[in-house]
Amino acid sequence: MIFEPYVSTVLFGLSSLALAYFLVINGTYLTLTVFAITHIRQRTEQESYEPAGILQSNQFLPGIAIVVPAYNEEKVIVDSVTSLLSLEYPFHEVIVVNDGSTDETVERLVSEFELERIDAEFPVELPCEPVDQIYRASDTDLVVIDKANGGKADALNAGLFFTEKPLFCAIDADSLIERGALKAIVEPFLTKPTTTVATGGTVRIANKVSFEKGVPDDVALSKNRLVRFQAVEYLRAFFLGRTGLSRIRSLIIISGAFGLFDAETLREIGGYDTDSITEDMELVVRLHRHLIETDQEYEVTFLPHPVVWTEVPESLSVLSRQRRRWFRGLLDTLLKHRSAIGRPSYGLVGLVALPLFLFVEGIGRLVEGLGYISVPVLFIIGILDVWFFIAFLFVSIGLGAILSTVAILGEVLTYRRYDDPKDVTVLLGYALFESFSYRPWRAFVSWQATFEFLLGDKSWGKMTRSGFEDTTDSPE
Repeated sequence: MIFEPYVSTVLFGLSSLALAYFLVINGTYLTLTVFAITHIRQRTEQESYEPAGILQSNQFLPGIAIVVPAYNEEKVIVDSVTSLLSLEYPFHEVIVVNDGSTDETVERLVSEFELERIDAEFPVELPCEPVDQIYRASDTDLVVIDKANGGKADALNAGLFFTEKPLFCAIDADSLIERGALKAIVEPFLTKPTTTVATGGTVRIANKVSFEKGVPDDVALSKNRLVRFQAVEYLRAFFLGRTGLSRIRSLIIISGAFGLFDAETLREIGGYDTDSITEDMELVVRLHRHLIETDQEYEVTFLPHPVVWTEVPESLSVLSRQRRRWFRGLLDTLLKHRSAIGRPSYGLVGLVALPLFLFVEGIGRLVEGLGYISVPVLFIIGILDVWFFIAFLFVSIGLGAILSTVAILGEVLTYRRYDDPKDVTVLLGYALFESFSYRPWRAFVSWQATFEFLLGDKSWGKMTRSGFEDTTDSPE
């Protein structure tokens, strides 16, 4: 046919574009990996000669308010709060914000911790949905704010504007912070107190990890295949990705599961955006913009050592809802802050961080999905030669597997949370397998999320919890 040569040319061009994008994506991550490994090596050497207990003996640690937004978290809320109250930090309070739960979240807290209602007038006018009641424990630093449902960002704002502590720590209700993690994550606020405004820690997977009195006891790898894929993904994202971004001063996302902020600075920018479905990323981008626009010297850092454990989805439907929401939130945040993308006046945030998330995490994910379909099909029908196909496999699958393998081996050589050789071997196997199974699925989910975003979908979807495994009363 007369149009056949033109069709072949177009298809070849699209395939070349996909190959180029894979090269850019994995090349970017390889670059971040170099920065991450350098940083982790320096941190490991530093921690090896720092005097033990330097923070434990410091009586001038800043107070921290740990705010836990909770909606229908009856299965995990008691374990979560128990863990938070037992953290090795002398000056912290726990504020649980019950966001209109329809289960027994509040009742379980009241019963377990013997909470009492505060009859006096609320000390501040909270910028959130109406507050029904505030409870306080008589013998622990625990406060429960029971309010009408307004979403996670609204609940976080209630805790942010309620507390008088100078530092604000946001975590998820299905998360458990390691006992010494607060002292680790607060370090930048002590070493650089005039410039540090936010720090983030590592999120690790709690599924099938046993806990004793809210503290991680036996760290094992779940047998669920989806959880194993996510374990590889989390190691790569936190151990390499965010460490590298922090190293080049381009960190624009701190996980909502574990982040520490200067409370007054957050109040200055109005707290969390209640219209955003990924309020954690939007907050950090807006924080960067505010500090740059007001010409303030500041630092936003990521620390790989402080760890929080969180439960991740074990079914494909729940994981799909979660990832679609994350991708819609990414697109929404980039759209809201599009005026800063590529702007030299915003420094590395405008020239590096935001373009990277736009072209690599946003558009790149969509091009990745096209590549997984078009390149194999065009190779089969003879439009692409064997060398092009081999190059595509190496760039898309080979480099991705190498990155995941580096992340796993790096974790084994440094922090060693997974200390069973069998678990490490399984993770290495999944690092290879995910490149031609899990990652293509994730790319296709991104396409679905894009259509949802264009249709104005802002739903969260339901996250099913199975609860933490507590071995406190288990026989030896």
